[in-house]
Amino acid sequence: MKKLKFSLAYQIIVGLVLGIIVGAIFYGNPAVATYLQPIGDIFIRLIKMIVIPIVVSTLILGVAGTGDMKKLGKLGGKTILYFEIVTTIAIIVGLFAANLFKPGVGVDMSKLAKGDIQSYVDTSEQATSHSFADTFVNIIPKNIFESLMNGDMLAIIFFSVMFGLGIAAIGEKGKPVLAFFQGTADAMFWVTNQVMRFAPFGVFALIGVTVSKFGVESLIPLGKLVICVYATMLFFVVVILGGIAKMCGTSLLHIVKILKDEIILAYSTASSESVLPKVMQKMEKYGCPKDVVSFVIPTGYSFNLDGSTLYQALAAIFIAQMYGIDLSISQQISLMLVLMVTSKGIAGVPGVSFVVLLATLGTVGIPLEGLAFIAGIDRLLDMARTVVNVIGNSLAAIVMSKWEGRFDTKKGKEYITSIQKAA
Repeated sequence: MKKLKFSLAYQIIVGLVLGIIVGAIFYGNPAVATYLQPIGDIFIRLIKMIVIPIVVSTLILGVAGTGDMKKLGKLGGKTILYFEIVTTIAIIVGLFAANLFKPGVGVDMSKLAKGDIQSYVDTSEQATSHSFADTFVNIIPKNIFESLMNGDMLAIIFFSVMFGLGIAAIGEKGKPVLAFFQGTADAMFWVTNQVMRFAPFGVFALIGVTVSKFGVESLIPLGKLVICVYATMLFFVVVILGGIAKMCGTSLLHIVKILKDEIILAYSTASSESVLPKVMQKMEKYGCPKDVVSFVIPTGYSFNLDGSTLYQALAAIFIAQMYGIDLSISQQISLMLVLMVTSKGIAGVPGVSFVVLLATLGTVGIPLEGLAFIAGIDRLLDMARTVVNVIGNSLAAIVMSKWEGRFDTKKGKEYITSIQKAA
């Protein structure tokens, strides 16, 4: 008889289910947040602690290994082009779904609880004056230590790329520095594996606090929006991302099998950061070159948020429908163009989807107050869009590796076989 293996995925699912049960039993009890929030916070802090050292060390190693500015510039151009095409498709899918299913029509606003959106307002005011050009200026750090402290991923990537090229340029003199970063990367992946052991407890705490705050009752009036968002996200993953995967000669099912632990963790924590180190590690094992993985995936966390952009388009139309505002085709095109800019222009800001919507809705005459009605369930919707973001960025690494003609098909097949045998 085959022994049942209680893998990390199963442990996280148990934590998720127990958290939902505890949250439902103690709904409305502030003691849940008092006792569980610190556990959730500890887990998120542990993740934040390891993300930047891993991104810096792996990117420097990858770039120093390539050592070719022309090749790297070519990869960067292709990557940004791919991100822009896919996120634009995500916006179109979101707009189409909202117009087709009309989740906001017939919603009785008197029955909806208003959430607090004040914490996002200041950030959105800053965001509206933050142009697309500013984003590219801010890629270059004034002070790398300041960028490291603030977790400014694009600035960190830029510095790491330049530093990696510098190591490659000085040849033999750069070998001790390269050995240091190789040791750092190996040590940080060991730390990641230890941190992941705490994941089920972090998931239990985070989901328990969430359910105890919003309860099940608050979902009923907004049930149509929740179902519409989840169904549209599923369609986007299966049809759009699945189609892209097939076009580049890979399988979306393989990606999901490889990342099943990370998908469950990303969904439970609503945090893409929580899975960044493991996603990078697994995509490299699947056959993507180190330099492609370490460049594409962290950059995608700022420029390729497919789930977030899809949700922003859908939520904007939902709020318009809720207020009985009929947006014309030209207004929806205008909304799409604005979202294409704002969704990139403030990448990396906490609560980014909410902030983007606050910065965008006013441009097409949709009342900002409408966001307060969906603030209570935003966490639940955030869980779905985080999963789509993770799958989209993982696929992007494979697409770029294939586009560059550097994907190791044999290594990928061997890794899939090893996963299937272990299952």
